[in-house]
Amino acid sequence: MDRLALGTLGQHLQRLRQEKGLSLSQLAAAAGIAKSNLSRLEQGNGNPTLDTIWRLAVQLNEPFGTLVAPISVPLGEDGVQVRLIDQGQETPQVDAYWMRCAPHTTRHAEPHTPGTQESLTVISGELEAGPEGETTRLKAGDSLAFPADRPHCYRTGERWATLLLTIVYAEGGATP
Repeated sequence: MDRLALGTLGQHLQRLRQEKGLSLSQLAAAAGIAKSNLSRLEQGNGNPTLDTIWRLAVQLNEPFGTLVAPISVPLGEDGVQVRLIDQGQETPQVDAYWMRCAPHTTRHAEPHTPGTQESLTVISGELEAGPEGETTRLKAGDSLAFPADRPHCYRTGERWATLLLTIVYAEGGATP
């Protein structure tokens, strides 16, 4: 993530934290990260992982898309890039993402809030995806929907995979 995107994310994160009435210490402890790391992140420094951003969104009771909405560049780490395409304003909350995974990449995702569903469509390449222990092999043109309120993963083989990912949050709980 470039310096401008980090600064934008940090300011947005700080504003959301303050609106929720949380101190740095409270949010850091709830998200399982060091207070100093959260402070650096809010100042536009550091290099947050996707998991860190997800955990912060969960603790702020905000969809991941709300936290990253001001950022126009893809977020990425360890062979995975994710970019918010659009965020619905209806109920239930729906976020749409573009995702690209490098060859021989496994991305383990933490569970989202109860009732959250994910659906994905593979645009190019091949991918194994779904709840841990129950993944499905997909190729270009294939789609899959699964409950995302339990640990799940995305795993590529020999080639890059590009997909569209939609997250539908349970009604009354538009949280990640």
